[in-house]
Amino acid sequence: MTDLQYPIGRFQMPASLSETGRLAAIVQIAEAPGRLRAAAADLTDAQLDTPYRPDGWTVRQVVHHVADSHINAYVRLKLGLTESEPVIKTYEEALWAKLPDSQAPIGNSLDLLEALHRRWVLLLEQTPAADFARTVRHPDLGLLRLDQLVALYAWHGRHHVAHLTALRGRMGSRASWPG
Repeated sequence: MTDLQYPIGRFQMPASLSETGRLAAIVQIAEAPGRLRAAAADLTDAQLDTPYRPDGWTVRQVVHHVADSHINAYVRLKLGLTESEPVIKTYEEALWAKLPDSQAPIGNSLDLLEALHRRWVLLLEQTPAADFARTVRHPDLGLLRLDQLVALYAWHGRHHVAHLTALRGRMGSRASWPG
């Protein structure tokens, strides 16, 4: 059986990324909004409010979480590019997922994600290769290179898209879904 929480496996932090690896990760970041939109396409409100796994977030919360997380990622990257080893802020993801905006229509977050990723990818593509060795200090993970952040968020988008596509695969026809 597929691991419902980690359908593509847990993230494995690379020591660094080669240029080829970095370019592949940037492509994955560029593709994430479209893949997320496709994975959530045509779902009813009842389906959007279905947890992707027992005790997990709903599809709606996952979509909003990806937007929240990637906004933080973009800011973290920019801090790393403009400051000397900044300490980046964490946030309480589980509490953010309970805020009222996490019950809003998902189109808000999908549109936000598309616009954010256009800027993020532009920045990533135009950042000199040497700058990906710059570092940020994460309160829980310690010192991280910017290329490690790029790898993490490339995985993160794929990870959450897989939550939705795996759920859709398990639920099958619309008649199998709640509501």
